[in-house]
Amino acid sequence: MSTAAPTAPPGSRRWWFQPVPLARVAVFRVIAYLFILVDVFLTTAWVRAHADVPTEWYQPLLIGRLLHLPTPTHAVVTVVMWALVVTSVAAATGRAPRLLGAAVFVLYAEWMVIAMSYGKVDHDRIAFLVALAVLPTVGRARFRDRRSSEAAGWAMAAIFVAVMLTYFLAAWAKVRFGGWDWPTGSTLTRAVLRRGTDLADWTVDVPGLLPTAQWAILVLEFAAPLMLFVRSDRARIALVVFLLGFHVMTYAGVQIIFLPHCVAVLSIAPWERLVERVRRRPVVQSWATSSSAAT
Repeated sequence: MSTAAPTAPPGSRRWWFQPVPLARVAVFRVIAYLFILVDVFLTTAWVRAHADVPTEWYQPLLIGRLLHLPTPTHAVVTVVMWALVVTSVAAATGRAPRLLGAAVFVLYAEWMVIAMSYGKVDHDRIAFLVALAVLPTVGRARFRDRRSSEAAGWAMAAIFVAVMLTYFLAAWAKVRFGGWDWPTGSTLTRAVLRRGTDLADWTVDVPGLLPTAQWAILVLEFAAPLMLFVRSDRARIALVVFLLGFHVMTYAGVQIIFLPHCVAVLSIAPWERLVERVRRRPVVQSWATSSSAAT
């Protein structure tokens, strides 16, 4: 089974449709759908509180206005939440991947409209929403499916681009709204003073450290398109470790983490290698047992 990354230039048709092992989609699909349970009951449990707030506080996002989505009453929020939970568990089994996957995307999108229509819009959901939108297009995929698929390649490429754009557009937003004073200002200093942990408090006493870190963040985010040039599986794993390490470090310092985005980052990893390693282990153990018995 070939696990080579695309060698064509990013943006070309060959890059978009470079075949990807279906096992990669199968593993990531389970991760994405089961994460929704974590998101609903833990990381964004506050969304359920919108069931009990006055309906006049609801200011729907543009998509909510265009589609005339229902006002989040207690019944609407409760039905959407439990329908999303049940459908996500069912979709994680891999059965009816197009139907259940599409249902999960629609329900989670509505859950996000309910969450973000009260004055606060998070940018860490874009790549995860793209993942939920494109996963149903792949169709059936199994953990031990050794075939490669252009449909799987397109879906993984779409998520990859969404992950990249999340970083790049975050940098653009910093410059657009904060100007070039953002990297020279006290953004991180304020964050450490407000939310800092023992691991980060010392940084405010080091002259120039936090402004330097702000410049580094801005440069790295603007350089995000370069990640699309990763080729080998080893480079993909290194990229995932680097990105997740950055978010873990941010959480350790100022207690901010973008979990849905981190889940989308996991789509970059060559999960089929892990599946292949697990498949081979029983064979090795069986051979060793047989040899021992023969001896």
